[in-house]
Amino acid sequence: MAETKFPDLGKISPEFFQSIIYPRLGSKRAEVLVGPQHGVDIGIIRLGSGKVMAVTTDPIYVVPQFGWDEAAWFAWHILASDVTTSGFPPAYIIPDWNLPLTVDEKAFTTIWERWHVESLRYGATIIAGHTARYTGTDFPMVGGATFIAVGEEEKYVTPQMAQPGDYLIITKGPAIEATAIMATLFYQKTKSRVGRKLAEAGRELFFSMSTVEDALTVAQLGLRTVVTSLHDATEGGVLGGVYEVAVASGTGIFIDLDKISLAPAIEAIGQAYHMDPFISISEGTLIITLRPEKSKQVLEALQKKNIPAFLCGEILPLKEGRWVRRKGATKPLQHPRIDPFWRAVQEASEE
Repeated sequence: MAETKFPDLGKISPEFFQSIIYPRLGSKRAEVLVGPQHGVDIGIIRLGSGKVMAVTTDPIYVVPQFGWDEAAWFAWHILASDVTTSGFPPAYIIPDWNLPLTVDEKAFTTIWERWHVESLRYGATIIAGHTARYTGTDFPMVGGATFIAVGEEEKYVTPQMAQPGDYLIITKGPAIEATAIMATLFYQKTKSRVGRKLAEAGRELFFSMSTVEDALTVAQLGLRTVVTSLHDATEGGVLGGVYEVAVASGTGIFIDLDKISLAPAIEAIGQAYHMDPFISISEGTLIITLRPEKSKQVLEALQKKNIPAFLCGEILPLKEGRWVRRKGATKPLQHPRIDPFWRAVQEASEE
């Protein structure tokens, strides 16, 4: 068996997934159109009558320091961002809350109200679940949830569908999540390192940590005919995300980081915590592949929603390789492996 080091922090590597997880997926069923694959956020199941179900599952990630309402918003949108990479809005939700004893009724009521409000906003309904308090559990991981979307079989997208000739757009820029969380969780420390103005600018990115609006906005333009794939840049950031798109689609790729604006707060906070913005977790950044002749249409649609977007690359034939340009130099694109955000949180917490 090939070397498959279990991760010290964060997600498993592509090699670990391929060697340990992927060969052991239980029984095969014909209605499973898209099963587990590294870099693909959803599974797709055929329902019949031309319909499919897109499914995703993730931890429920609640950070009390955000405030209960804000923490609940973020926890909901982490999951919804994944399922909407199908191109479909969330429809059904199954949460499993394994809460610590420190959570009282008032706090959980606030959390649950926010999940109710966000579900109403996007037309989703909670259909089942589990809620309890236990010893041995703690924040931020307080259970898990499954989000489900339903749509037409001929219209869902996954990163597998990116194809040579497609252009590459990313929204908002890199390290949205890493910057917002460090500035929020460690505000005083961040302020002492980068100054009040930049610390507050970082904290103001909080409600940008969602790709739900990004995905649903471009999906309305046409799935497969305009948008060929959607992927959110979580662990491993922008470079990890585009690498995953290339692997999932079996293509080459070129991304020009010099065409992506780096906000002063993102650059400064990244330097302060030794986080390379382009490989740092970035919930809120959507990676879009699209037909090249539709790029103006996609950029204009995002602009109308006040969502910054950058045309920054292209999908290539596999034989042409995977490349990244940064500060004028072009180098082979590799998966970043370890996201520096987790180490930054650990070190800041220990300090």
